Amino acid sequence: MPVVRSFRLKSWMLAVLALSAAAAHAEAYPARPIRMIVAYPPGGGTDIVGRMVAQKLGEALGQSVVVENRGGASGNIGTELAARAAPDGYTILMGNVAPNAINVSLFRQLPFDPVADFVPVSLVASTPNILVVHPSTPARTVREVTALAKAKPGTLNFASAGVGSSSHLAGELFRILAGADIVHVPYKGAGPAMVDVLSGQVQLYFATMPAAMPHVKSGKLAPVAVTSAKRSHALPELPTIAESGVPGYEASTWYGLLAPAHTPGAVITRLHEGVVKILANPALHEKLAEQGFEPVGSSPEEFGAHINSEITKWSKVIHDAGIRPE
Repeated sequence: MPVVRSFRLKSWMLAVLALSAAAAHAEAYPARPIRMIVAYPPGGGTDIVGRMVAQKLGEALGQSVVVENRGGASGNIGTELAARAAPDGYTILMGNVAPNAINVSLFRQLPFDPVADFVPVSLVASTPNILVVHPSTPARTVREVTALAKAKPGTLNFASAGVGSSSHLAGELFRILAGADIVHVPYKGAGPAMVDVLSGQVQLYFATMPAAMPHVKSGKLAPVAVTSAKRSHALPELPTIAESGVPGYEASTWYGLLAPAHTPGAVITRLHEGVVKILANPALHEKLAEQGFEPVGSSPEEFGAHINSEITKWSKVIHDAGIRPE
């Protein structure tokens, strides 16, 4: 019995010391600069959101947050790097819908698990795509696009930034739910896709909001509808696809903060508090809105549930569209 008591006492003391160490770590965190990995090159949506958040989050936490761009393989390279980082709160990831929800169904051997390898911190922002048409296309509403596609099956083409991109899957979801026989034309990036849509080589494009806005404002492209569940603050007069005759349609590109699995809960709480604080800042709201982003914010649990629902949703779309994993 004395040996048992001694063992229990030592175990209790070790547990107390571990809790004290964790508390001390959380209290001191962050004690040095934080690395935020963006799994895409500079200039894209994830990079824009990441840099805005990094600056304000650094001010909220009292330490600089440094963005590190690690692009490649549809976001997989940088996301894997974040997944393998030390779970101490000093490496975080500005994730998005592609590597954190879609790619698990697009790649046969994904080098990370989008659920098991990360701890969600908060959903940060989202942006709808806009269904735009070249002015020569005789359709200006969702119903007109659908009617034209059904009257002339296989003649309407829609561009995308590549297989599995948000512009591709938004189009496939529309094709499935609207029953519209439109043909996918993939490009190697959003830039080349936009060039051919602007020239009229391709009729339709489910373009990202930041990419489409300048051409919509100049009249070079005609906006039809937004892909989000609600109307966009950037174009409040433009209806959603769902309210325009395709009930249940919703496709948004979202961005959220994650940390490597096993990051201490107290650190996740500290990061979440920082995100909540900066998303309450009207100046950040305005900057995000100027670029076509909608600030969101969520609890870690809500963000985790959102990721799981998005994995399920896009897995079904990819399967129903007959897209084969690479």
